Amino acid sequence: MIKTGIGQDSHAFINGKPLVLGGVTFDHPQGLKGNSDADVILHSLTNAISSITGKNILGAEADKLCKQGVTDSAEYLKLALVDLGDWHIDHIAITMECLVPKIFPNIDAIKSNIANLTNIKITDVGLTATTGEGLTAFGRGEGIQVFTIITVSNE
Repeated sequence: MIKTGIGQDSHAFINGKPLVLGGVTFDHPQGLKGNSDADVILHSLTNAISSITGKNILGAEADKLCKQGVTDSAEYLKLALVDLGDWHIDHIAITMECLVPKIFPNIDAIKSNIANLTNIKITDVGLTATTGEGLTAFGRGEGIQVFTIITVSNE
């Protein structure tokens, strides 16, 4: 049996915080606004898994961890992965919309980190980025939006 899930997340830029995307810290003058590290890539992936399992991690579960000082979004992803049980991740497809930062120099590092976190091959992680021709707030440089599609099987 195969299932497909979709997840989305978006955050606005804020001063005074590091920018973390896919578990990789970027050299960028602004981070993303949020209680945690606001890693939109890992949040989107966590939401995609939640769309398969039916158990929402971001929100009440992540808020509890934030109050305990756990702000690394990889920890939220790990909770979602436990909920997959016998389901195996076959492929992760991620698309981002942002004007800044330029994602290309860090694509391999992000894909590698996601592959390691999810225990899949780096070739099973796809990552694309676009400015969307500046038609949205994300494409105008006000923040970052990410959509993730995940395919899992239990065969």
